[in-house]
Amino acid sequence: MSMMNLVANSPHTPPYPWLVADIGGSNARFGWVDQPDGDVRYVQTLTVAEFASPIEASQRYLQQLQTQLGDAYNAPRCAAFAVATAVGQDQISFTNSHWSFSQATVKAALQLDTFITLNDFEALALSLPRLKPHQIRAHAGSPEPRGCMSVIGPGTGLGVGSVMQTRHGWVAVPGEGGHASLAATDAFEADVLAQVRQEYHHVSAERVLSGIGMPALYRGVAKVMQAEVLDLSTEAIVERGLRAHLDLPHPDPVCTQTLETFCALLGSFAGSVALIVGARGGVYIGGGIVPRLGDFFFQSRFREKFEAKGRLRGYLAHIPSALITDTLAALSGAALAIEQSES
Repeated sequence: MSMMNLVANSPHTPPYPWLVADIGGSNARFGWVDQPDGDVRYVQTLTVAEFASPIEASQRYLQQLQTQLGDAYNAPRCAAFAVATAVGQDQISFTNSHWSFSQATVKAALQLDTFITLNDFEALALSLPRLKPHQIRAHAGSPEPRGCMSVIGPGTGLGVGSVMQTRHGWVAVPGEGGHASLAATDAFEADVLAQVRQEYHHVSAERVLSGIGMPALYRGVAKVMQAEVLDLSTEAIVERGLRAHLDLPHPDPVCTQTLETFCALLGSFAGSVALIVGARGGVYIGGGIVPRLGDFFFQSRFREKFEAKGRLRGYLAHIPSALITDTLAALSGAALAIEQSES
């Protein structure tokens, strides 16, 4: 069941224009939808720390847009905010910023007829049916909006979500799949995860397949390789790990092996998600880490491990996979949430 919250007065699909936002701990991205094609226009990123709440940030965005559009501007009567926190109650509080707001208060302050809040990964899942070729980079096969599709996003944490096609439209199915236990598929991975388990009682996928987790994966790889364990951030691991691939000086074999292991484990985990939910329409990789790997990711063992499920190899071989390259995709998902809110 979707965790989307809806506050609406109109019995019909809300009229254009629509205000959409993707709000994280550091930045809030705003966009504008004014035509049935669903394209998000006039995207602007504002810094969360500069505003007391999303009301002030929204008003700043709308003021600037009004100046830009002039007489063509019409105030929005509906909006959808994708938020990087849990939803379910009227009060929305962020764990990684000072913003906390009442949905009813936002709706009244912005004079909206329809106001939707949804989890940011729910919005990313809802974006999948609308993704265009320029927003993705296909890895295997050609993803198409049908049946069930899943998205896995290694970013600061590890998000997992799915979207299912029904006769009433697309329904997002959010969850906490990133906290599922991670399994090794070969002896090296087993040794690495055994090292990580010395630090954490439960080794979930997020413990190693995320920005907060990659340093733990690096330490595990270094110990198995009997190499010096350095105090490296995720950014440093990625930079050092790509040196050999990019023919740069001072390659770091431990960091390179960490990235190889990251891609392999991600592939195996993604294959498991595809089996569990039946994602025949495709599995998408989102988040901020994998796009930084570039061709390294596409030349890794991700797809090999994705399909390596024994008797179900043939089943997975027919499931497409792709990388979401557009960092603004969640805004499209928020727009679809508005479109379907009264359909």
